[in-house]
Amino acid sequence: MSVDGALTHLEKRFTRLMQLENVSFILDWDTAVMMPPGSAHSRAEVTAALRELSHERLTDPAVGAWLEEAESMPSEDPWAAANLRAMRHRWVHATAVPSDLVAALARMESLCEIRWRDALSVADFTQVARSFSDLLQLVQQVGQAKGERLRCLTYEALLDQYEPGIRIDRLDALFAELEEDFLPTLLDAALTRQKHRNRPRLPAGPFPLEMQRQLGSQFLAALGFNFQHGRLDMSHHPFCGGTCDDVRITARYDTADFTSSLMGILHETGHALYELGLPRAWRWQPVGRACSTSLHESQALLIEMQAGRSREFLTYAAPLLRAAFRSNDPAWDAEDLYCHYTWVEPSCIRVSADEVTYLAHVIIRYQLEHSLITGQLSVADLPAAWGEAMTRLLCVTPPNDRLGCLQDIHWYTGAFGYFPSYILGAMIAAQLFDAACRADTTILPGLTSGDFTPLLTWLRSHVHAHGSFFLSADDLLRAATGTPLDAALFKAHLMRRYIGQ
Repeated sequence: MSVDGALTHLEKRFTRLMQLENVSFILDWDTAVMMPPGSAHSRAEVTAALRELSHERLTDPAVGAWLEEAESMPSEDPWAAANLRAMRHRWVHATAVPSDLVAALARMESLCEIRWRDALSVADFTQVARSFSDLLQLVQQVGQAKGERLRCLTYEALLDQYEPGIRIDRLDALFAELEEDFLPTLLDAALTRQKHRNRPRLPAGPFPLEMQRQLGSQFLAALGFNFQHGRLDMSHHPFCGGTCDDVRITARYDTADFTSSLMGILHETGHALYELGLPRAWRWQPVGRACSTSLHESQALLIEMQAGRSREFLTYAAPLLRAAFRSNDPAWDAEDLYCHYTWVEPSCIRVSADEVTYLAHVIIRYQLEHSLITGQLSVADLPAAWGEAMTRLLCVTPPNDRLGCLQDIHWYTGAFGYFPSYILGAMIAAQLFDAACRADTTILPGLTSGDFTPLLTWLRSHVHAHGSFFLSADDLLRAATGTPLDAALFKAHLMRRYIGQ
């Protein structure tokens, strides 16, 4: 077979695989948004069947032969070459794991998520502990199989699913420096500075859910979200997913507090804009997908943290909030909202944490999930270990499991190795936003008037349009900003915003 013939077969096979993945995503979205509780077992079987079918098509011996044939004569088209590399990465991960294990994991992920919802409603981890233990064992088996194939540690193999090539030693060094030096110093300085300021007062509620939803849709539209190719719904945990033609966002609302849902929607909109901006010519090929999870999180955190918590954006948002909730309360002033969104206060919930303490939340999850995968931490001891870590790093102790180890959905859907992407993403976001604002001085003034076009245009050109063309997030950052990941830029951003240096 010719090289061109092998490539044609591969592209057709991956088109079908990625279309099957999109069907699987829609099922996941339906599960989160509208599935009746009694449908959990049948939905788990359907999901398992789809995953197993996709896996069998990807691990077909013919695919390996086509890859070898295509790689024997490197393509002169750089996009085709990048696509072939991305295909190989997916194929290596898939062929390391037998189909029955893939199906078993998919089935347990679906069932454990339902158990998690039940446990969350009563704030009792024991309600999901047994299912979670079964799920963890399957994840460990997958990680071990992939680790043997990739010649790395079990947890590193799980990391590689989200952040290709990342290794524990790099994360440990990066997170240790944050935990032991930078974060304690920054947190202490920020809290000391706040002693000389009045705590910002939020406007009085209640804030009707429908009004919050309408307001969220208004911000989505302003940011550039295309409602012809996506929608906003409500679920237990905010998320975003889909393809560049079909992007779904969910949010959760609190009638007593509009602030968390607003930032949650901004966060998920960042994800959505990335999906909508990926290269359409390659939308059913691996190279047309996001470069890494940290890049995806960087787009969400750039919109939420860098832009969304800026004075410029809140100057635009304040009158819209005041009008939506029909209130003349002076607490709707843009400066008061800025003080609220940049107020540093250790708390239990990650998704509503301030930008400083957010780092500790992610470090805690990284350390705990690593210990769970290695077997150093048992499932039964997770709630206590969570509380101890929160007390150690943030001096707060969760009063119940809902505010502790049940608050995130990730582990209960088998997503181990994901959490480090949040800190990496925050660092990338700061670096990209800095580069964008230096390249286009109209970006920040644009936010003040609700004009996000300059920012989105820069992101479309320098991040979104590249898909997985680059080998790693570092390579994309070099192209977009001139340097690989530079933690110093992120630290400088936090110092400026929170202690005025």
